[in-house]
Amino acid sequence: MFNPNVDKIQLTQDDYERYSRHLILPEVGLKGQKRLKASSVLCIGTGGLGSPLLLYLAAAGIGRIGIVDFDVVDTSNLQRQVIHGTSWIGKPKIESAKSRIHEINPYCQTDLYETRLNSENALDIIRPYDVIVDGTDNFPARYLINDACVLENKPNVYGSIFQFEGQATVFNYEGGPNYRDLYPEPPPPGMVPSCVEGGVLGILPGIIGVIQATETVKIIIGQGHTLSGRLLLYNALEMHFRELKLRPNPVRPIIEKLIDYEQFCGLSQVNAKEAEDISSIQEITVTELERVLDSSTDDFMLIDVRNPNEYEIARIPGSILIPLSEIENGIGVEKIKKLFNGHKLYAHCKTGGRSAKALTILKQVGIEGINVKGGITAWSSEVDSSIPTY
Repeated sequence: MFNPNVDKIQLTQDDYERYSRHLILPEVGLKGQKRLKASSVLCIGTGGLGSPLLLYLAAAGIGRIGIVDFDVVDTSNLQRQVIHGTSWIGKPKIESAKSRIHEINPYCQTDLYETRLNSENALDIIRPYDVIVDGTDNFPARYLINDACVLENKPNVYGSIFQFEGQATVFNYEGGPNYRDLYPEPPPPGMVPSCVEGGVLGILPGIIGVIQATETVKIIIGQGHTLSGRLLLYNALEMHFRELKLRPNPVRPIIEKLIDYEQFCGLSQVNAKEAEDISSIQEITVTELERVLDSSTDDFMLIDVRNPNEYEIARIPGSILIPLSEIENGIGVEKIKKLFNGHKLYAHCKTGGRSAKALTILKQVGIEGINVKGGITAWSSEVDSSIPTY
């Protein structure tokens, strides 16, 4: 897949000094370092996985790095997205990443794509690069990247993380399996929580991202055994690695074109249904809720549908914790029925999404409620700044 004419690649005196520890490795040497300099890698995402990945690829001497991202740096990113710094909060991640890359290696060409990868632009964006690295965090993007790599015959270096666990492999390389061999069908929408909902150990993406960087370098220099055909699983709590075999599925569907991946993953239908359900839920602002709480009336109840550990971090006075998971499995519904007693029901979460979902479930069993717009984040911002945000 990648076979440059290394005789045409010249190393500078700075290159010899910068990469001296590579050059004395027999498996890398002069030829391997020239291959790295001639190579191009596209990293999709500059979050938890993309951060260590980009740092080490730049340091290794990759000649050209493309970065795809459309987000800005947020304070909550800094716990794990180590390529970004406090001074970059509120600014584009791709600009932050480029600045840090050039601090490490000013000779690395850096291409920026401040856009969301989609079926219309994916093939054009990935086509110029030798290796594609998936640093995304959602199923539509992963299927899109996979299918685009298959169509363009590009190796896809994959990683994913959640809470304390991560996995990594190499797809579509030397006849090996692709992402659809691991996940022929996407899971039902909402079954797999995001890191925003479930959390993630900040160090975890560092481990998985470095593994992705290692596999990328091995592919480029043509040394060692890659993870193609092997899924590496890592549990940080147990400090345990294990490996599963992956094989191409002989009856998998042939990928002929890029499709609507939101629809394929069931998100477009779910989003439309959720939007319809949520639009029927009455809302209240946090300042209006404050007036309710300050009133002398006691004919209301305020439920907090976040997780217990979130409730420990911050809470609105007088709120009752009934997690969304309990409402979904029915236990919370019974609790609310016992407490409800004809009171006016208000519900909140971190920003208003989970509480709206909880209220749509309760509405189906005849319990009407009012959603607190913006949740406890808005409460901290607009009512009580002593309540910590997270």
